[in-house]
Amino acid sequence: MIIAANLKTNLTRKQTTDYVAELESYLKTNNITQEVLVFPATSSLNPHAGDVIIGAQNAYATQNGAFTGEIGLDHLNEFEIKTILIGHSERRHVLGETQEELVKKFNFYKDLGFKIIYCIGEPLEKREAGKEEMMKYISAQYEGIDTSYENLIIAYEPVWAIGTGFTPTLEDIEAIHTDLKEKSTAPLLYGGSVKVTNAKEVLALQNVDGILVGSAALYAEHFCTMIQYAQDLQK
Repeated sequence: MIIAANLKTNLTRKQTTDYVAELESYLKTNNITQEVLVFPATSSLNPHAGDVIIGAQNAYATQNGAFTGEIGLDHLNEFEIKTILIGHSERRHVLGETQEELVKKFNFYKDLGFKIIYCIGEPLEKREAGKEEMMKYISAQYEGIDTSYENLIIAYEPVWAIGTGFTPTLEDIEAIHTDLKEKSTAPLLYGGSVKVTNAKEVLALQNVDGILVGSAALYAEHFCTMIQYAQDLQK
């Protein structure tokens, strides 16, 4: 399974270095065979060699250039990063990234062979509008995306559940993951208020290939516990 941590705008470079070192120690000590990814804040990126895969939370679709506030391929290459998070709801809904912009970014990094975690999900009003409306909204987020790309991982994150403490029922998660598997055979992660208290049950669901964890992953001890859950299930 794939266990990923999105650290968002948290942890300094030193804190992130210590965090990753703690994860590396845990993976080795406990013979973990799951795929573990960590997405630090941009300013906390560091060269890293180990079992933990370090990815970028965001980068512009460019080698370099006049794009104030962004980083490009040159910066990722400096840290030997070949993994990127694209389409997170905070990029879509808070920072206003359009589907057109996300497709451009996706294609740029796809052509370079990057591992891409591509995020999809619906806001509360779309969920409350019924399944047909909800799936129509989610389906639009697949437009322009090569769902057969060999290095693609899809993360389903109901927007209304991110950072709120609310989650869909286990039955709801399993049902939508089953529907989404018809759109792509890529590994499918669940995200949205995943924490130590529910991660084991979520990971055990059919068609859930892993989890993308936000604030609950900020404590390495908690994230290691979730990694161990995946190891024990050994799908």
